[in-house]
Amino acid sequence: MAKEVNNSFDRRANHLLRLLQLCGGCVPLHRLQFQFSDSVIQTLLDKELVQVQNTGRGFLLEIAEDF
Repeated sequence: MAKEVNNSFDRRANHLLRLLQLCGGCVPLHRLQFQFSDSVIQTLLDKELVQVQNTGRGFLLEIAEDF
């Protein structure tokens, strides 16, 4: 059962990365609030695959330059 949870989690993380790529590399963070769990976003942040940028008018989730 734990393996299924990890596979599901990995699929959601990969889906978020593909979404970011299709949207030009960044998406306003508030748009992802209902589509992706905080743990998926936090895991990608911990792995340094994405980063958060403060624009002064909100926050953007963007693909890390190293990725």
